[in-house]
Amino acid sequence: MSADHHRVMYVFPGQGSQYKGMGSDLYRDYASARRIYDQASEVLGYDIVRVSFEDPDNQLDLTRFTQPALLTHHVACLEVYREVAEKIPVPVAAAGHSLGEYTALVAAEAVSFEGALRLVQKRGELMGEYGEGGMLAMALDIDSARPLADKHYCGIGSHNLPEQTVVGGTDEDMDALAKEATELFPRRRSVPLKTEGAFHTYFMVTAARHFRSILDAADFAAPNIRVLSNYTGDYHDSDAAGIKSRLFFQLFNTVNWVGCLQTAINDGINTFVEFGGGIGRSETPDGMRPNLESILKKTCRISDHEATYLPAINCRTIGTTAQFFADA
Repeated sequence: MSADHHRVMYVFPGQGSQYKGMGSDLYRDYASARRIYDQASEVLGYDIVRVSFEDPDNQLDLTRFTQPALLTHHVACLEVYREVAEKIPVPVAAAGHSLGEYTALVAAEAVSFEGALRLVQKRGELMGEYGEGGMLAMALDIDSARPLADKHYCGIGSHNLPEQTVVGGTDEDMDALAKEATELFPRRRSVPLKTEGAFHTYFMVTAARHFRSILDAADFAAPNIRVLSNYTGDYHDSDAAGIKSRLFFQLFNTVNWVGCLQTAINDGINTFVEFGGGIGRSETPDGMRPNLESILKKTCRISDHEATYLPAINCRTIGTTAQFFADA
């Protein structure tokens, strides 16, 4: 497939894809990445380089630091990719999981990098301050998971795959839910997630109410490419007020990632490029794996949709993906 035939969507992962050392390779090798990190430190009022690369005080997993650190890494990966790529197709859309939606809006020039940093800094502070309980990933479709969640006063935080649903609630309620789920579905494993609260559920309503005034004061413009909304599973409208309202509702409603990806598939997106974050046990960025790769590939396979997936999460994969399009 030639570069001209790629209908590209840029995608950005959310919380859980942070790791100590992320971005250190980019900062070492590229002036464009150093500018991004230095700008971020100035905006945030603390050394994001130190938090991201060294994390001496174990702050990186705290939501107030996680979200700015990830957004900075996303944008640094994107800037380096644009710098090294000789020939890349112009993306037709962007999407991000939870926090990643803010980077998608940056990529679409609907909000500046500085503006997005200020938003996610406050968003992370509020989510950490008003967070309660935790989250549980269940290998169940949403129609099976929802009655259990309702019964145990939990909320649906994210619908990532047709048979992967994340719920959130108090520790006591989630323990009861997990026990019943094991009895009903003994072959379906439930995995606790490390979060500071039951994100994207009714537990986040107070945080959202405080965040609304921050959103109202932010400067947004019409996106220059389409951006998917976690809240609706469809594309954002072009008006700033509509974008802000969907980001407000996103905080305490299900991340409809299944809906987002199905919209992209229905729209003929045939190439996904993932920027930033990483998962795995490697001690260096070079050995980390992309966060959303498995979800993207499984969704396309379930939908019988042929698509290309390309990572751009460190120096190595950015170079490989740029070369892919140069050779196309």
